Amino acid sequence: MTAPVAIGLHLVGPGLAPLVVAELSGNHNGDFDRAISLVRAAAAAGAGAVKLQTYTPDTMTLDLDDPRFVVNQELWRGRTLHDLYAEAMTPWEWHADLFAEARSLGLLCFSSPFDLTAVELLESLDCPAYKIASLEIGDLALIAACAATGKPVIISTGGSGAGEIDEAVDACRSAGDGGCVLLRCTAAYPAPPDELNLATITDMRDRWSLPIGFSDHTLDGVAAVVAVSLGACLVEKHFTLARSDGGPDAAFSMEPEPFAAMVDDVRAAHEMLGSTAYGPSRSEEVTLESRRSLYAVRDIAAGTLIGPADVRSLRPAGGLAPRHLADVLGSRAVGDIPRGTPLAWSLLDRTETHGP
Repeated sequence: MTAPVAIGLHLVGPGLAPLVVAELSGNHNGDFDRAISLVRAAAAAGAGAVKLQTYTPDTMTLDLDDPRFVVNQELWRGRTLHDLYAEAMTPWEWHADLFAEARSLGLLCFSSPFDLTAVELLESLDCPAYKIASLEIGDLALIAACAATGKPVIISTGGSGAGEIDEAVDACRSAGDGGCVLLRCTAAYPAPPDELNLATITDMRDRWSLPIGFSDHTLDGVAAVVAVSLGACLVEKHFTLARSDGGPDAAFSMEPEPFAAMVDDVRAAHEMLGSTAYGPSRSEEVTLESRRSLYAVRDIAAGTLIGPADVRSLRPAGGLAPRHLADVLGSRAVGDIPRGTPLAWSLLDRTETHGP
């Protein structure tokens, strides 16, 4: 059985309400007031958490105009890594205020550190969890450092094979006991729907016996609903005030109104899943009154041998179930049975045709 993982006061695990995380990333566009507005808008849209990214361009890469340091992905093609990260970074001096704002609104706030100095900063802010980005899954020292804090580690698995995920999970489990959550992810921006392979969520759950979530880079909320229907217990989605405002992640981020609709749909999908159940639900019980049962369809005198013309399967319920028709035919009426009477065994004598 997969044990839930505690992120602050929120439990993440199978059967529990999914945690919806608004990824702020670089959508602050370098403006602190906009960053605060993003946190407030995420809370208003129903997110349960906001997530930051903690790095500087110099902790990520070298400032070189060299083809190896130039981005090839379509969205940022031709830009140097250093230039891109300089634009997208969340200044470290903002972190304390963003954490405080989120907490004042009842939101969890955590971050993706990209090196050990980022872990130190986040620890000073009592960060309740650490997210490992897909491209950092091979940095086992970073994973171990996050796990060693005793906090849960959320590992995104975009582009990773099962062996790489094994190594990351082992590093996490060996270094700390705060728990681990894996995220199914397609690390493309935006992610093509036909490459999501969300069926992998159930395999991940069975293979690693860990809570499984979904890091969603698609343009709408459909994939998140499908992921939750497959058991995802955490959904992470990039969040912006308006795509038209631009920014490094704006093109594949979700605006507040559709984000709020996605939150509602995700919660509805979780409620619809429910649990394994057979038999009538509470609301179905009244409809069972309209099931068919066996009724006398004409007056039957006492002692009459009952035949097909005397009995039919009709609505409503109240008489013997239709499956007993063969046993009713050939029996004798114990007393007079008026037309419209629901049949019961007490009205019938079956000794002649069915034996004692």
